[in-house]
Parts: sequence; structure tokens; C-alpha cells
Amino acid sequence: MSELNLQQARHNMVQQQIRPWDVLDSRVLGLLEEMPREDFVPDAYRKLAYTDIDIPLGHGEVMMPPRLEARMLQALNVQPQETALEIGTGSGYVTALLAKLARHVYSVEVHPEFTAAAAPKLAAYGILNVTLETGDASRGWSNYGQMDVIAITGSFPSLPEVFEHTLKPGGRLFVVVGDAPAMEAMLITRLSADEFRREKLFETVLPPLRNAPQPDRFVL
Repeated sequence: MSELNLQQARHNMVQQQIRPWDVLDSRVLGLLEEMPREDFVPDAYRKLAYTDIDIPLGHGEVMMPPRLEARMLQALNVQPQETALEIGTGSGYVTALLAKLARHVYSVEVHPEFTAAAAPKLAAYGILNVTLETGDASRGWSNYGQMDVIAITGSFPSLPEVFEHTLKPGGRLFVVVGDAPAMEAMLITRLSADEFRREKLFETVLPPLRNAPQPDRFVL
């Protein structure tokens, strides 16, 4: 597919997938029009960069569909002075989007080859306000203190409380919670030291974060 065709596909994605899914934030829409998603997908899937599918990354991991990435960014409402934590670097595409909105992004990935592959892709676009780290953040990641924004790119059967407590007061966290096929995207806002607002945004399905803790299951 030619670069011109990819540019048209990107525009079509925004108009036909993103806007109809109630994404109206002009900053998010402009960013999706600007950032070439095809440069972050595996080469074998380059032609499918703008389709409404999970794109395999290896190790059983996937890139979220574009509409889910867009809804996440809109819900988080990242501001230029804020610091964000991303759990699951994956391809580096969401990392790039967050970095365009935030002051700094800390992104943690359990697969070292994903971290290694994301670094040059981000550098190629002059995205320098990102700290990439390899590690298992499935039970929390407080190495950098409390955050304004936390974006979790894999689902949890039940979200460990440690993530909520890594938010600053006023901070927001996006996560998909539940077991397939009944999962819900949630926005959690820390209102004060001990008070949180939990909003159910929409139903979706997202593969679980690697090593996500499993809650006790009742067995007859």
C-alpha cells in the first residue's frame, strides 16, 4: 500500500471508526490523523494498520483496535503539564500518543524485545519525553511515584488496589476489567487520599495483562 493510500486509510479510520464511537475530542482526533500507526505495527500487518482489529505483536499480545485506543485517550484527558504511566508498552504506538499529550511518559513492558523495538520508533519521531523500562508491572509500579494519568493496555479480572493508590489526587486511570466476554472499560479518578470515583464507560474485550493476578474463584 502506498504512503498516499495509508494516509487516506488513516483519515478514513478517524472518520469511519473513531468519530462514530463517540470520540469528539479535537486533540485526540488531530493526533490520530497526524501519527502514522503503520510505522508501529509489525511489518507483516502494515497494510492492516487502520483496520478495526486486534493486531498480533507476538507472545500472545496484541495492539488494541484504534477505536479503543482513541476512547482511552479521550477518557484520560491528558494535559500538557501531566505525567503518565503506561502499563504495557506493546508496539509503542499508544506510548507515542500519550507522549504527544503529556509532559512525560513512563512506560513499562514485560517483554524486553518490545521495549527494544519501541525505542527507535519513538526516537524516529523525535519523541524524547518517554522513559521505557522492562519489568513486570502486573501488581503495580510505583518506581516513579504518584502519577496524573495511568493507562493500562491489558485487562484485569479485578484491578489491584495498588494502581489506584499510584494516582495523585485528581489523577485518572483507564483499565478494562472483567473476564471475556463480559468486560467493561473503566475510568477511575482519585478525588482525595481515600476517595475514588469509578465510572463504567463501555463494554469491550481486551486480552489480559501478562501475569495479571487472578481473584479467588468460587468453586462448587
